[in-house]
Amino acid sequence: MPSPRDRQARLATYAVYAVQGLSFASLLIQVANLQAKHGLDEGTLTVLLLIVPVFAGVGSVAAGAFAARLGSKLLLRIAQPVVAAAVVLAGLAPSVPLLVPVLLVFGVAVGAVDAGMNMQGVAVERRYGMQVLNGFHCVWSVFSLAGALWASVAAGLPLPVVMAIPMVFAVAGSLYAGPNLCTIDEEKVKSTSVQADGRFPWRPILPLCLAMAFLYIGDAAVSNFNTLFMKNVLAAGPQVIPLAYAAYQAATLAVRLGGDVAARRYGAAAIVRIGGVIATLGFLGVVLAPNQPLGIIAFGLTGMGLAVVAPQSFSAAGKLDPAGTGVAIARVNLFNYVGFIVGAALVGGIADATDMRVAFVAPLVLAAAIIALAPGFQPKQAAEPYKA
Repeated sequence: MPSPRDRQARLATYAVYAVQGLSFASLLIQVANLQAKHGLDEGTLTVLLLIVPVFAGVGSVAAGAFAARLGSKLLLRIAQPVVAAAVVLAGLAPSVPLLVPVLLVFGVAVGAVDAGMNMQGVAVERRYGMQVLNGFHCVWSVFSLAGALWASVAAGLPLPVVMAIPMVFAVAGSLYAGPNLCTIDEEKVKSTSVQADGRFPWRPILPLCLAMAFLYIGDAAVSNFNTLFMKNVLAAGPQVIPLAYAAYQAATLAVRLGGDVAARRYGAAAIVRIGGVIATLGFLGVVLAPNQPLGIIAFGLTGMGLAVVAPQSFSAAGKLDPAGTGVAIARVNLFNYVGFIVGAALVGGIADATDMRVAFVAPLVLAAAIIALAPGFQPKQAAEPYKA
């Protein structure tokens, strides 16, 4: 039975995921507007988009080391307000030379928050003794969807205003959550034979890492290029363009609402396998979409299929690291950005060389590969202690 303290930590973790979803969407949904504001061609835009996942990977690795010593609570209290500030500054940046350092700071901070919030999520899941991580990612999707819908409603307002208003709520949510998150002592599990010195074997988490990378290649394709696809391929207008990302997040949300129940009943491997099939069909729909409504539906299908992979990756990583060091989670999270880097470069490069439809074939193939990796999401036991 969860204690009042467990419930308090769970509510605070919900808030952290909500803030991250809102902050991330508030920047990513404005890619087309930032491109227009600064007069960027697709090649230059691709290079700029790579800044975020490259430095987010740095932030994630640093977060693993930081949290192992000082806990993810302090990490989040520092990094999450920085993410919100960077979103505001990205909207205000008058030129590319000023936009670049803002994207760098955003990347490092967002990587640290991604790792830290999933450390908190796994800590809460461990304290509850059952699957709850899908619920946290569900809240991320709700607020990411809210960010996309806000961008649609606020179309026509000055870009700095559109990007700054959600960040007021983001900072407020971060300030609320900070004091109530799990402390470092609450994150650790002392009664375990697994070493908690930051050393951890790669082999048991490799399927999770690969699936995470393939997921985020698909997510990078949708997040970075859905607005360009809708605008340049399907000739959508300013109010319709954000609806593709809204459909993606709405479908993600719908799946994650029942994700914890499904994982408890059928097992993580089964739902990841089904998710891979649906995501593959979704990307096929994007490649073939003849009009705006079917394009929006196809983007929704990709979200429905990819939705289960991230929470199950972190949950499985937590089971493989019962000492609660956070090392396995930080490593799996790193492949979030490996996928985003490869996805932005791969899809952007193919689009530059051919066209945007052909570019979406790459995430289609890799979404199918997730199906083969599904057995790795049902670990039979925790990782063996690391031996030098």
